[in-house]
Amino acid sequence: MKTIGMIGGMSWESSQEYYRIINEEVHQRLGGVHSAKTLMLSVDFAEIEELQRLGNWSEATRQMVAAAQALERGGADFVVICTNTMHKMADEVQAAIHIPLLHIADAAAQAIQARGLQRIGLLGTRFTMEEPFYKDCLAEKFGLEVLIPPATERELVHRVIYDELVIGKIVPQSKADYLRIIADLQARGAQGVILGCTEIGLLVQQADCAMPLFDTTLLHALAAVDYALK
Repeated sequence: MKTIGMIGGMSWESSQEYYRIINEEVHQRLGGVHSAKTLMLSVDFAEIEELQRLGNWSEATRQMVAAAQALERGGADFVVICTNTMHKMADEVQAAIHIPLLHIADAAAQAIQARGLQRIGLLGTRFTMEEPFYKDCLAEKFGLEVLIPPATERELVHRVIYDELVIGKIVPQSKADYLRIIADLQARGAQGVILGCTEIGLLVQQADCAMPLFDTTLLHALAAVDYALK
C-alpha cells in the first residue's frame, strides 16, 4: 500500500472528510483491521484565505510547494491537495516534487465521462468558477462543456463557502439557494453538476437532487485509494 500525502486544512472541515472516506474505503476493500497509510500537513486556513483574498498567489504557491515537498520528504508516495481552489498552482507543485500529484479535476472529469455526460455545471469558490485553471482542465483535457452560474449567484455560492461551510455552519436557506442554482444550471442544459469545493458536499448531497452531482471530496478521496492500492 502506498502512503498518501495530503495537504489539508483548507478547510479542516473537508479535510476530515478526506481522512474518513479514505480509511473507510481502504477498510472496505481490504477488510480486517486495515486502514490507510497517510501523512497530512494541515495549514492554517486563515493564512491561506488572506492570500487568496489579496490575490497573493505567488506566496500561496510557495506555501503549497513547501507543503508538498515536506510530505515527499516524510515518505509520501504521492500527494493530494485537499481543496479545489489551490489546484490553481497544481502545475507548479507537481514541477517541484518527484512524486505524482493527483489532480482533483481529473477525478471529477473521469467520473463524469464514466456516466457519458458532456455538459456539466460547476459550483465552487469564485476563483474555481471564474478563473481558467479548473474549467480549462475540464474542457481541454476531457472535452467537457462547463456552465457556471451568473455573477450574482456565483457571489452567493462563494459567500456561503467562506462565511459558513469552512467553519462547519450548515444553514437551511443556503442549502435551498444552492439547490435553486443547481436547478437553474439544469434548465440551461447541464447534465450534472460538479460540487467543485470540498465543503459543498457538507451542505448538498445526491439525495437532495435528481440530477447527478459530482462531489469532488468523495471522488478525489476514492481516486487516492485507487492509486494507493494499485
